[in-house]
Amino acid sequence: MSTITLKGNAVNTTGELPAVGSQLKDFTLVKDDLSEKSLSDYKGKKLVLNIFPSIDTGICAASARKFNEEASSLDNTVVVNVSKDLPFALKRFCAAEGLNNVENLSDFRGSFGADYGVTIADSGMKGLLSRAVVVANEEGQIVYTEQVPEIAQEPNYEAALSALK
Repeated sequence: MSTITLKGNAVNTTGELPAVGSQLKDFTLVKDDLSEKSLSDYKGKKLVLNIFPSIDTGICAASARKFNEEASSLDNTVVVNVSKDLPFALKRFCAAEGLNNVENLSDFRGSFGADYGVTIADSGMKGLLSRAVVVANEEGQIVYTEQVPEIAQEPNYEAALSALK
């Protein structure tokens, strides 16, 4: 369990992020057309998992915009936004914002949050995903993680992106 905060109030997750040096855990997430994507779909690619509670909050939207902006210059890299939002909400947001350098996948019917230790266990946000970043190399080995300590804070983009170099 990790303890983070939401506007200074303690919030717990159901687990811990996978360790740097370990392999990404397999996942099945839902695309905006309701088809599924799994880890094997990214074989041979560097992967940035931008995990957040909901695209309809300011900080989550900012992280999606920032990673979209940065993703266009990254070789052999896919940025995946992951939340419990319905796929339709993710599609609507990205279409309205013109975000086309990231993929949006929903964990609304999966176990990603539990498997990656990012499901919020208590508070009004119980059941949503915490704000975290997991970066892996082409072999699926995790090279960087960040459990953002305050949900209302943006992740460390520079550290996440520099881990890809």
